[in-house]
Amino acid sequence: MHPEPPHQEHGRQPLLHDALVVLEAPTQAWSDVSGEMGGEPIDGVFHGDWRYVSGLRLTIAGETVEATGTAATASAASFHGVTRSIDDATPDPRVLVERRREVSAGRLVERVLVRNGLDASVVAPVRLSLDASFAELSSVKAGLPAPVALSWRETARGLAADDGTRSLEVSAPGAAAIERDGDSVHAEWRLEVPPGQTLGVLLELAVADPTAVVGPASRRSLGALSPSGDAALDRWAARAVGDLEALLLDTGQGPFAAAGAPWFMTLFGRDTLITARLLLPLSLDVAVGTLRTLAARQGVSIDPATAEQPGKILHEIRQATFTMPGEGIVLPPVYYGTIDATPLWVILLHEAWRAGLPLAAVRELQPALEAALAWMRDHGSPGDSGFLQYIDETGTGLANQGWKDSGDSIRFRDGSIAEGPIALCEVQAQACQAAAAGAELLEALGGDGDEWRAWAEAMRARFRATFWVERGGEHYPAIALDGTGTPVDAKSSNMGQLLGTTLLSPAEEAHVARLLVDERFASGWGLRTMASDEGGYWPLSYHCGSVWPHDTGVVIEGMLRAGLDDEARVLSAQLVRAADAFGGRLPELFAGFAAAEASTPVAYPASCRPQAWSAAAVVPVHRALAKA
Repeated sequence: MHPEPPHQEHGRQPLLHDALVVLEAPTQAWSDVSGEMGGEPIDGVFHGDWRYVSGLRLTIAGETVEATGTAATASAASFHGVTRSIDDATPDPRVLVERRREVSAGRLVERVLVRNGLDASVVAPVRLSLDASFAELSSVKAGLPAPVALSWRETARGLAADDGTRSLEVSAPGAAAIERDGDSVHAEWRLEVPPGQTLGVLLELAVADPTAVVGPASRRSLGALSPSGDAALDRWAARAVGDLEALLLDTGQGPFAAAGAPWFMTLFGRDTLITARLLLPLSLDVAVGTLRTLAARQGVSIDPATAEQPGKILHEIRQATFTMPGEGIVLPPVYYGTIDATPLWVILLHEAWRAGLPLAAVRELQPALEAALAWMRDHGSPGDSGFLQYIDETGTGLANQGWKDSGDSIRFRDGSIAEGPIALCEVQAQACQAAAAGAELLEALGGDGDEWRAWAEAMRARFRATFWVERGGEHYPAIALDGTGTPVDAKSSNMGQLLGTTLLSPAEEAHVARLLVDERFASGWGLRTMASDEGGYWPLSYHCGSVWPHDTGVVIEGMLRAGLDDEARVLSAQLVRAADAFGGRLPELFAGFAAAEASTPVAYPASCRPQAWSAAAVVPVHRALAKA
């Protein structure tokens, strides 16, 4: 007798690595590589923070189409197959099926084309079946989708469902029948395809949600990277730019990038800022839209429930409370639990100005600039530590509030987890860079930057005296200081984000860069988040051994700013090799196995893609390799 499985209080997060997605933010469609939806927990059509459709299946003459190949761009896919039930008995397929899917904001169009290569006409009964299921994104992510009740009505073009707020319309032009069975819709056509011809059918889905907090960008055009002479890099660049254009959103202040699919199709302070910064060589518009969008939502009061503070830049916005069952996390719709978004906002403003943003546009953002700088001084570094630090005061927010925001990401050399308040090394670098950048901006605006130049210099001195550790003959910056002020001494990729920020001396930067291209960090596919000889290292740990492409990209950018071109090229070549293995669409993260251990990168199975900052990493890589 088999034992009963252990009781689960929460479901399992859907795996994503084998799924196919086409999208135009804030809408996305997930399926298997044949185009079928409904076989896996992630499958369906999403818009904003809701899933509307959980299944979409095609049959011809009562049989599933046998898949033969797939081609996809960011917003469209073609699924090729054969349908042998209406073909002849010869070995070569003569009746071919192409299923074309196009996604635009609020809309999905599914076309089924039947091509007849026989000498006689063929009858193709085509059936598309759709399962409507309105469920909040957080419930789908938790593996416990909770569909709400739907009301249905007939329309001039088909059928429509709504839950009292959101709506789905299903249209099937020319269908012989469109019928409903509960919340499932079946559309049927009877095609008689003459020899040598192709006929098709069309199904269209339109979704709408008046409560959505983000909308599609009106402009989706980024610049292009020049040909590099490296075919793999150029393939990555083309795919990455297409994905980034598809991820652009707007809330009325200009375009910005959604963090990524499927869970983060919204405004994220840190992710959106880093993406915009990496993309500056391609688009000043995205930087300006990001700056204005976040400034419009900058903190104005103290609210422990949302982590809001005056001058603070938010972490994320949602349509409603976002829960993560099993993790104890319950985030309010507007959540400010991030330690790094505020200095990153100042840095982006400065770099946008250096890239050509007119001073008049900077002046419009001067109140937000001054408030952000004041937050670093008055709220970001409480007490007398002199360092920006965080701790979740609610017990239901994010335990870690830097970019490595999982609960177990900040570890000592023996693998033990640090307790807060936490002061991350890269956040001190960002604060130092923001203070120096803020001083320059204030002076350009006719003000006085002396306070912030002195603040940055004091940060450099405090950091040098406190963060550097000696261990086993190695000298390097700790990942963080814990709540007692003790350096958290695991070797982590965080130290790479100190490069080019003005926090370190040139000699210190060169020392850190040499360490990062050591095989304990440089996996052959990119930079590991933790060195492989650390006690907490595991190649499939979310933040303690995996490779995050954006992390490698940010480190490469810092190396270039610091003049460490050789090291930048080492990591860039590794990331190009990884991008090519993933077909030009780098995921959020992948396993930290060395190239010698695996002939291709090993997927982290729940990794999101496309991810904006992973795609944007192509820009510093292109720059690094173009200098070779």
